Amino acid sequence: MNRILVAEDEDRIASFVSKGLRAAGFTPTVVDDGVSALDYAVTGEFDLLVLDIGLPGMDGFEVLKRLRESRSQLPVIILTARQSITDTVAGLEGGADDYMSKPFRFEELLARIRLRLREDPREPEVTVLTHGALALDLRSRRAAVEGRTVELSAREFALAETFLRHPGQVLSREQLLSHVWGYDFDPGSNVVDVYVRYLRKKLGVQWFETVRGMGYRLVEAA
Repeated sequence: MNRILVAEDEDRIASFVSKGLRAAGFTPTVVDDGVSALDYAVTGEFDLLVLDIGLPGMDGFEVLKRLRESRSQLPVIILTARQSITDTVAGLEGGADDYMSKPFRFEELLARIRLRLREDPREPEVTVLTHGALALDLRSRRAAVEGRTVELSAREFALAETFLRHPGQVLSREQLLSHVWGYDFDPGSNVVDVYVRYLRKKLGVQWFETVRGMGYRLVEAA
């Protein structure tokens, strides 16, 4: 199980990322200042660092600079509110493997983390998710049921993708909100229930089981 170090000083975002990573099968550790981020990063106990720039004590650029000076090859994804080209270039030229600006969707961050953790770069990229008669083409963003193309909106596709990446697993409304709508969405909203209804109508009611008091589950394929 991959261990991810998350250096983020905003509690809400740190909690959002940590919960999402744990739900995706990773083991996250959160630190909230730059000095701790560097101390943890150089231990060799982590597989990837998600690094904010605006950290107290030592900013993310300095953390990255010292990490690379120590000859650490730990993959680093910068996750920051700074969106200027100057900052992006500084981060990538400073040794970051990727740069992502806030606000962000967790699914995109997860995809980038998985990409950086891929052990064999020659391993073919998964471009189609299948589950029984369901198929999602991740490149064309098209869905199909028994070979019949079904048009989905961007949100519907993202929700369906989340289910297909966790077949048979009960996903809470909070997990689905954080994966598909991001950390800014109202946790009291019924938008998940509304979009599950959309998916049932378009893809078939048999796929999406309501687990009372817990959430939803993609039914195992026959």
